[in-house]
Amino acid sequence: MAESFKPLIWFFAALAAVGLALSILSHFAALLGLEGPLGAYSWVLHIGIFVVWLPAVLVSQKLTAEVARKDFWKAALRGSPPWMKYMVYGFFGYALLNFGIFITHAPSKGGSGSPMPPDVVRGFSGHWMAFYAAAMALLYSAAHAKDQDASRKCLNGHTVGPLAQFCERCGQIVVDSRENRT
Repeated sequence: MAESFKPLIWFFAALAAVGLALSILSHFAALLGLEGPLGAYSWVLHIGIFVVWLPAVLVSQKLTAEVARKDFWKAALRGSPPWMKYMVYGFFGYALLNFGIFITHAPSKGGSGSPMPPDVVRGFSGHWMAFYAAAMALLYSAAHAKDQDASRKCLNGHTVGPLAQFCERCGQIVVDSRENRT
């Protein structure tokens, strides 16, 4: 990423982190049958996903431009610490499980008078958490990946691609100075 975009990337990463925190709080409140931190304005978390997701998609396209589609997540999250990658995968897995539970226990008619009853907030918040976590990790990765990628060189000193194990130019092994490879 160009250095001039880093402050904007960090802004959207922080916004995604706030969205993730509010989603988690809303989810736990809904599990307890309580109104979440945004109350009747929980629907704002739907809109917030699009606000952070568009920049996340744009940076992920840049991060994955040189890699095979099967390596999308590995390339897109290469600038993130391992715990952040596992967080994303965990929230997506939980979102699927939560959605299955929601479908089997969804209210059949209108809710309890509030715009979004706790059962509905619980159903949606699983997806909110997954998408905010992914946006945060993608944006964080974009802010760090280029710094790491610049140090990737083969034994002959050629700069190599983000996931290359051997130099595309001379075939030598890649000397990877990154500490956290997964």
